[in-house]
Amino acid sequence: MTATPSGDRLNHRPPPPGPTTSPEAGPVAAPQGGPPSGPVADPPSGPVAGPGAGPSAVRVWRDLRTLVLEVADVRTRVTEELGMSYFRAKALRHIATEGPLTLSALAAGLFADAPHTTLTVEYLVQRGHVTREPNPADRRSKLVEVTEQGARAAAVMARVSDTPPPALRGLSQADLTTLERILDSALRTE
Repeated sequence: MTATPSGDRLNHRPPPPGPTTSPEAGPVAAPQGGPPSGPVADPPSGPVAGPGAGPSAVRVWRDLRTLVLEVADVRTRVTEELGMSYFRAKALRHIATEGPLTLSALAAGLFADAPHTTLTVEYLVQRGHVTREPNPADRRSKLVEVTEQGARAAAVMARVSDTPPPALRGLSQADLTTLERILDSALRTE
């Protein structure tokens, strides 16, 4: 468990990886094309997994996911504030900061497929957040650009998603500097 600055205890940390066997069924095997069912399997080891894939890396990864997805719960807060899905809000913010963009450039920037991006842009157009006009440089494509209303909504998305959770704001400057260095190093290796 982790203590927050206010002394509250968080029970979000999952237990360490358990055995790869189930008392009832014996070894846990992964179904075709899916993750293992039952108890959490030990993390992979050996040359495929690399030196940082042991139980410590798994626990750190779980804790990072818990902090971002459960404790901070940015996606839910963005959805509640803007009345649209997190993906749509993310697309709107991307258009506001990087636009105007072609649909294909937007899809690439969001790591999404073209049909899903097109539906997202259609939704944003209907809500008055973006416009979609012919691209003067290439008549075969359209440019998506944020409107004033969309810029205001994108600013809300930025405010909500860029506000660190209390658990992170409560860390000392030395701890934040160390964490920043570690994350910078991890992101450079990707």
